[in-house]
Amino acid sequence: MIRLFKVSVPSAALALILSESILLFSCYAVAVYLSEISADVFLFDDNGLWKIASVVLIVLMGLYFLDFYEDYRITSRIALIQQYCVALGVVFLIQALLNYGHWNALILPKWAMVYGSTSALLILPLWRIAFTKMLWNSIGARKLLFIGSSHAVREVIGRIGERPELGLAALGFLDSGSEVPAKLGPTPRLGGIEDLDSVVESRKPDAIIVGMSERRGKLPVQRLLELRLSGLYVEQAALTYETVFHRVSTQDLRPSDLIFSNELAPRRQNILIQSAISFVLAAATLVVAMPVMVIVALVVKFSSPGPVLFRQKRVGLNGEEFTIYKFRSMRQDAEAKSGPIWASKDDPRVTPVGALLRKLRLDELPQLFNVIKREMSIVGPRPERPEFVAVLQEKIPYYRQRHCVKPGITGWAQINYRYGDTIEDTLVKLEYDLYYIKHQAWSLDAFIIFHTVKTMLFGRGAR
Repeated sequence: MIRLFKVSVPSAALALILSESILLFSCYAVAVYLSEISADVFLFDDNGLWKIASVVLIVLMGLYFLDFYEDYRITSRIALIQQYCVALGVVFLIQALLNYGHWNALILPKWAMVYGSTSALLILPLWRIAFTKMLWNSIGARKLLFIGSSHAVREVIGRIGERPELGLAALGFLDSGSEVPAKLGPTPRLGGIEDLDSVVESRKPDAIIVGMSERRGKLPVQRLLELRLSGLYVEQAALTYETVFHRVSTQDLRPSDLIFSNELAPRRQNILIQSAISFVLAAATLVVAMPVMVIVALVVKFSSPGPVLFRQKRVGLNGEEFTIYKFRSMRQDAEAKSGPIWASKDDPRVTPVGALLRKLRLDELPQLFNVIKREMSIVGPRPERPEFVAVLQEKIPYYRQRHCVKPGITGWAQINYRYGDTIEDTLVKLEYDLYYIKHQAWSLDAFIIFHTVKTMLFGRGAR
């Protein structure tokens, strides 16, 4: 696992991106030599290498938007080829638009595009199949020995069994007590905690992950310290949970874990940087998006009775209430009979135009004014209604802590989790919000903004 943008990324993902980049570049470079042009002049005197690099970047972006670097499992080879066709088709479309606009600095010769894309369509699927087989059969997994069987341990074991590209393998777990299960999924119990020395000697783990629900008087502190000093890595299960899920386990979280964390954000410097970047981005986006906002406003106005803008009280920084702005996507009398309720999937209160606006996230555009007013940021936890906050704070531990940063138009939970309208969904989203708060940084904000584009294009995330 390699840490980029405050996120742990599997080494296999980076290896796949790098290898496909090399293959793509090679396909188009060779295609230049097969074309009826002076290859050396084009490549070295006419910025041909940069033109090929731009094409490769567009293909990689297309593959990224198709989740090619998140899910490695190949369910259908036909679907695999179809998705490569989509990514390469986008390149052809962009090249045609560039040619129409006479942007010669980024245009590849016609036959170089044809030969390069054809060879890429033949080579890349074969490489992806071969890479996946190598990944599944011969990946050098980091062997983990678990102490305890807490919620975090159970979740981590299940996750690494589903995601071999993480490069982790569960050797087994140690726990004592009459109610301890013999297995956690396929992972066996190797003995009690008192068997730590013998199991370490026989199994030779690369790391020990400690996840005991009750540690007092049971955790072999001295022995773990000796093992740590001998070079064997020891980590709390809660941190491993963060690494594999990119969220914080609230069931295993103690206040001291946050109070004494060296990484804990927000920090004053991070807050100032985020505020400045959010203001500039909001102002620039408003200028660019104003024609779109005018069109959306007209469509909303003439598609259903009621105001164009929807105003609603939300809870922001430090629990203070503010008025959020959106383009209206529901009927004017949406809550006249029911009172405040969560939006649901296929909500009957949503107008046909509103459903489209929500899918494309265009209804969120007026929140840029909230950012200009310093009530929100571009990135942060989504603000909730006061009526719901009062209930959620009573039912969910640490829910109040999400108000220690400004709410955002988009957020870590929105790009990682589907829309949900239950307490359980809210709990999972809170875990993502706490991860964001813990690791808040401009680099993580940039990653979220970049990923939000994919979320908008494919209609994922929250309503």
